[in-house]
Amino acid sequence: MTKMTAGQALAKVLESWDVDHIYGITADSINNTVDGLYQERDHIKYIQVRHEEVGALAATADAKLTGKVGVSFGSAGPGATHLFNGLYDAKMDHAPVVAIIGQSATPIMNTYFFQEMDQDPMFADLTDFHKQATNPEQIPYIMDQAIRYAYQHKAPAVVIIPDNLSAEEIEYVPYKSANVINGVAKQVIDSQAVNDVYSMIKEAKHPVLWAGLGMKDAQEEVVTFSEKFSIPVLTTAPATGVIPTDHPNFMGSRGRLGTKPAFEVSQAADLIILAGTNYPFSRFLPQGIKFVQINNSLEDLGKQRDVDLAILADGKQFFQALNKIGEPIPTTPFLKAAQADKRNWDKWLDKIADDESEGLAPEAVIRAIKDNSADDAVFGLDVGNNLMWAIRQLPFNKQQKMTMSSWFGTMGYGLPAAIAGKLSYPDRQVFNIAGDGGFSMVMQDLLTQVQYEMPIINVVLENKAFGFIQHEKISANQDPYGINFIGADWAGFADSMGAIGLKVTDIASLNNAFTEIDQLQKSGNTKPIVIDAKIKNVDPADTSFMPIDPTQFDQETIDNFNRTANLFDQPALQDLLEE
Repeated sequence: MTKMTAGQALAKVLESWDVDHIYGITADSINNTVDGLYQERDHIKYIQVRHEEVGALAATADAKLTGKVGVSFGSAGPGATHLFNGLYDAKMDHAPVVAIIGQSATPIMNTYFFQEMDQDPMFADLTDFHKQATNPEQIPYIMDQAIRYAYQHKAPAVVIIPDNLSAEEIEYVPYKSANVINGVAKQVIDSQAVNDVYSMIKEAKHPVLWAGLGMKDAQEEVVTFSEKFSIPVLTTAPATGVIPTDHPNFMGSRGRLGTKPAFEVSQAADLIILAGTNYPFSRFLPQGIKFVQINNSLEDLGKQRDVDLAILADGKQFFQALNKIGEPIPTTPFLKAAQADKRNWDKWLDKIADDESEGLAPEAVIRAIKDNSADDAVFGLDVGNNLMWAIRQLPFNKQQKMTMSSWFGTMGYGLPAAIAGKLSYPDRQVFNIAGDGGFSMVMQDLLTQVQYEMPIINVVLENKAFGFIQHEKISANQDPYGINFIGADWAGFADSMGAIGLKVTDIASLNNAFTEIDQLQKSGNTKPIVIDAKIKNVDPADTSFMPIDPTQFDQETIDNFNRTANLFDQPALQDLLEE
């Protein structure tokens, strides 16, 4: 038992849960809590962001990248409200995150004091854990419970602390918290369910595995399954890398972030095995397909679509059992056609990247990143067309990591995610890939990268438009009102902030930029880099619906789509099956 301030005791609890950095901006209503963090500065690094939203998003990215709890803080009033974006991202992407919120001192609460708000109800929709301390002794206890809640529910938790309470001394006894975050309980896998799935695979002509984030630790099992049973694999976009992206059986993702082969094989499937995902768009797939869903959440089984076989199980353990039974299935005509479809798609992406007829293609920029990224690179991906290009081309075939704002879809995610990536993996190469719309929302925190000497490579794809929304306007036959905006000298901006700016306008200057970056990295550069990529404003091919199968669509519809999508007359999967 040791005497210390309640604020320092809070920091001790964070330490006990292996939290080594925390994001925020201090202010009068949280100064005493921050002073407690200062007392533990040798163990917890305070990352002073320039906007609380960036801190909250970075904490969420920490949790997604590492599986460990991410922590941010904000003062009462505007500091608290600025955290919402990151906290809702954590809620919707199921990330364990804790937010510490300042509050007016207890003697002046309920007196309409400066920035005083009744903050507890503000967080009621966000999380079930939103608690305000009423005495100093509660502070470390509530902090410990918040972290437990975040891990248990994979969700945000909010701790509200009147600032005067953090300054009071308490007798602190360290919590002997059990290690609750390591290891997965071994399940008893239902052998009948395993045999049922195997029987359905043998009966199917066009089986497809669709893997989600629940399979992120099961790469070996997914590869073995796909190769043994000759089954093409799709992943949800956030689960990219569940199977190596250069594996011939990997088709990509379906939807606007997807690929032509992923759309076609899922459209042609007669059996889809959904593993580790509650994929919401499965409701839009054709009827008449047999569905198997494997999920460790009872609530998610059959939530999005009626399934023929629902299996409550951990995906990794289930596929370990499934891979042990039955004989290997030789490569099927369906898999051969799918593999050819994917090869054609990859060649098309290269052809688009090489085309400089109207300016620098965004595909060329992503290809250059792919060619110059390390095998263990970390990617923070912003929201917009940049995400479509990145998911389609970046390599996730070795130890690379990626994080994105999947379901909340908030622009401005890439830069804070890259900050989180560099803090969590300081020895790795880290990229932020963003459009100019998303980057400009959080550009002030390039200073955070400069301040903490983070040599992050920030790639700004400038097309002077909200490109993702532009596509929606075009599809709805609406005027692109409110879409376009002025550009900026992002390279000059970077230089003025103490970073390194590199402007690229064509493939030659793009290659020169990466040559310079390579030299900077080898020389031990500690400054962030901004690649100011002036790209042409093109609408990426929308792969969410692709009318190209001659057995389903007339030739005029196919020709019109090909002209719009600029697909260079790629053969449809049906044509490849008939070859």
